[in-house]
Amino acid sequence: MALAAELKTQIISKYKVHKSDTGSPEVQVAILSQRISQLTEHFKSHQKDHHSRLGLLTMVARRRRLLKYLKNNSPERYKELITRLGIRR
Repeated sequence: MALAAELKTQIISKYKVHKSDTGSPEVQVAILSQRISQLTEHFKSHQKDHHSRLGLLTMVARRRRLLKYLKNNSPERYKELITRLGIRR
């Protein structure tokens, strides 16, 4: 389940650090968070979709690693991102 192109461009424009940014940790975490929330909704009606559940766990782990990287290298950017996304830590 990929994100729609329009939604992805909106997320990138909201969380980008500079003008041509598409790969900063902030953007990657925001995109992963949106995909995780979509998959969570998907599992409410498709409980036995174990293949997608594995993908969800992979995305959660990737997001956790990116957040850990951001927290270690730039704590102020980490705190701002957490508050903007509403992720509980």
